[in-house]
Amino acid sequence: MEFNNDHQQKMAEKEAKRMQQALATSKVSTDTYIDQNQDVTLTKVDINRMALRSLALQASFNYERMQAGGWLYTILPALRKIHKNADDLKNAMHMHMEFINVHPFDVTFLSGLVLAMEEGKENISTIRSVKVALMGPLGGIGDALFWLTLLPICAGLGASLALDGSFLGPIIFLLMFNLVHFGLRFGLAHYGYHAGTNALPLLKTHTKRISHAASIVGMTVIGALVASYVHLSTPLEINAGKAHIALQADVLDKLMPNLLPLGFTLSVFYLMKRNFSPVKLIGLTVVIGILGKLVGCL
Repeated sequence: MEFNNDHQQKMAEKEAKRMQQALATSKVSTDTYIDQNQDVTLTKVDINRMALRSLALQASFNYERMQAGGWLYTILPALRKIHKNADDLKNAMHMHMEFINVHPFDVTFLSGLVLAMEEGKENISTIRSVKVALMGPLGGIGDALFWLTLLPICAGLGASLALDGSFLGPIIFLLMFNLVHFGLRFGLAHYGYHAGTNALPLLKTHTKRISHAASIVGMTVIGALVASYVHLSTPLEINAGKAHIALQADVLDKLMPNLLPLGFTLSVFYLMKRNFSPVKLIGLTVVIGILGKLVGCL
């Protein structure tokens, strides 16, 4: 998880340098908005609309600008309300179509903060710098909170109910996950907008702590899921004279319960780090299971 966060931060820093180099040839005609009136105030309806439109953040995902199209779509109604001057709106839209890559679930914090800056008619370069600076931290926090913590917990509870024969398993999973997901999506939108740039020092200070704490919880949950849902054992026996030793019960389980599931899980993780695709890993698991059963060792 730390590697993933550092990688995203390095990518964001490289993109910041690229943006600065490209600024000289940018089509944005000015760094300041022509109309400096700050008489427009976004309402709760505007912020909720922005949060709802953020669901389409990755609808036009591409490898040149990543989420830029969906990002502009998210904040465009608010930009139109803020910027009455046509040139100001054009410059804002052009800047917001630049490269951006942030976690799709906590993106509303950044969009709310950016809209507060747009409403205050901050310089375009300042708004750009804030976007670039927060892409990495928000990506790391989002991965730790949602993919490594919330998803395993909700999926584990839903799968447990489903394995007991309850049709409520997938329903409980979807309800739990999306209650938290949408609560944070809309809540962060309002928090980011009202906190404005005052939230930047707090976020930068606690980013690593939040990610580290969420990673610990998530890894604990994943460890419990491995022991509960990965089933692998061997019927092999060791014969030494008149003694018959069951390899699973008398050796492996004595060393550590669920040693085989743990070993298989770590092997899959190693192959994933070696860039094996999930499809290949699923196929390999099926082949190992079938061959192990036919040979009689699993």
